[in-house]
Formats: sequence, structure tokens, C-alpha cells
Amino acid sequence: MSAQHPIDTRLPAMLRSGRLLRGVFNGIPSPAIVEMCAFAGFDFVLLDNEHGSAGLETTEHMLRAARASGIPTVVRCLEHDMARTLDLGASAVQIPMVDTAAHAASLVQRVKYPTRGQPGLRGAAFSTRAAGYGAFGGTAHTALSNDGVALIVMIETPEGVANAAAIAAVPGVDAVFLGPNDLAHSMGFDNRWNEAPVQAAIESALKAVSAAGKCPGILALTPEEEARYASWGARYVASNTAGIILKALRDVALQGR
Repeated sequence: MSAQHPIDTRLPAMLRSGRLLRGVFNGIPSPAIVEMCAFAGFDFVLLDNEHGSAGLETTEHMLRAARASGIPTVVRCLEHDMARTLDLGASAVQIPMVDTAAHAASLVQRVKYPTRGQPGLRGAAFSTRAAGYGAFGGTAHTALSNDGVALIVMIETPEGVANAAAIAAVPGVDAVFLGPNDLAHSMGFDNRWNEAPVQAAIESALKAVSAAGKCPGILALTPEEEARYASWGARYVASNTAGIILKALRDVALQGR
């Protein structure tokens, strides 16, 4: 009986598939919630290590829960955590606040191992969970990682919107995700991302990413938002577990009142 590789490598092909992928941000440090997301039928789970409270040890346990329950897992992390997050075995990293194609290209280098014909700056260590603690080390692991781990960059400013086409065109960028809350703040609208100028910027960026042949993504908290963004090309759409859980709890708490 052969062991399963720790990395779920399905996500790059899913992002290229053209179909709508529905997932969920999770900032709550709980492997059980990750399993629930899988059993509920989401296409992916997005561990939020930018705003969530999970440390790397808990992130590793959540990645184990995801692999065991069969859901591809993205980790949103800050740049200084990219290398260790990849070594934990994430299916993808999602990096916030990318404003230029040059920034996106630098991130591609940090995701890729240098191999023959493939430039890259990712450091090689095969004692990690991603390489099965050595069981899957060597050239097979570096090739699998370079082909099977996705890079998703986030646009959250007007500069990023203006550069959306160039960012999406960078080889090695698999998807571009719009952050509506930060975009609204950076445009002077606080958290009011449904204001017409913010929505126009979102529409422009989603269409530019789609025209560049990459997968556009966005946060969508209601079916109406998801339908609108999908009509503009969004195919990688995420809600969030905290909002879902809070709404369910509030509905029960207020039942009959």
C-alpha cells in the first residue's frame, strides 16, 4: 500500500478549469472546522493566516485535516511566512497587497524551486511535511511542487486595479483575488465596498484578469454578490466561516423572540 503525498495538487488545474469554485475563508484555528468545510462540500478552504490567530503548528494540523477529508487548501499568509507555509504542505499560498507585475513576479520566484529550466528562489529542504519528512524528497518533490502548488495574489488598492492585466499576465500567477474591503478603504469609502466607484474598480479588475487568461477571485458574502461578480468573470469565490457561524448562532439565539 503506497502512502498518499501530503500535498493536494489538484488546485492549479481547478483554477484553470473555467468552472466556478466556491470556498470559504477560515481564520478560526480549528482542524474540526476545516473538516466541516470539506464535508459541507466546498471546493476549497482558505486558511486566513493574515488576520486569523493560528500559529504554524495549528496550521499544520489544519492542513492534515484538509488532506484527510479531501479538500484543497490555500493559506493566506504574509510574505515572511511563505517559505514555512509551503513546507507545511499548502496547496497554494495567497499573498495580500500586490500592486505591480514586478511584485507578483518576485512572489513566483519564492514559490518555485530552482530546477533545470525553471528559475526560482525557494529553498530546498526535504525533511518537511510537504516532502513527507523525506519520504517524497528529491527531484520528484521539487517537480510536483513546482507544478502542483498554486500562487494566488491579491489586489486591494487602486494601483493594483490599474495594473490588474499586467499582474495576471505574469507566468506562475495562477489566480488574482480582489479584496473588496481593503479596496474600499484604500479608495476612501471605509468598508462600503458596494459604493459605485468601488464596484466599478472591481468589475474592471475582474474582467482584466479574465481577459489575461487567469482565474479571477473575490470575497462574496451573499448569493447576489456572487452572481454579480460571476457575471464579471469571477470563478474563485469565497465567503467566511466566522460570518456563517455567527449568523447560524444568531438565528438560533433569536428564534421565537
